[in-house]
Amino acid sequence: MADYKSQLKGLCVVEISGESCANCLTLMPILKELCAQRGDVKLVHIEADYSTTELMEEWEVTKVPTILLMENGEIFARCAGYQPEEILELWLDSKIEERKQK
Repeated sequence: MADYKSQLKGLCVVEISGESCANCLTLMPILKELCAQRGDVKLVHIEADYSTTELMEEWEVTKVPTILLMENGEIFARCAGYQPEEILELWLDSKIEERKQK
């Protein structure tokens, strides 16, 4: 298993998807664009498969796509299932700003 946890330094948007998931494939370019616009978060992609089972259990991921917002490896927000771009952008902005206020 790849050492994903070493990639989770700072503020990260972790996109967990399945190889044959249509919604996951649709969501990825949207997330890439949103993260590129922000500049204060890093996008980390993790494929949910047999090699990441332990990670999925630890993070309580039960469906794909799942988006986790993390800071230094600690999950502070999650969103499961496909979300339209506008909703996803509002959610990301509000959760990240909320975290920065703390």
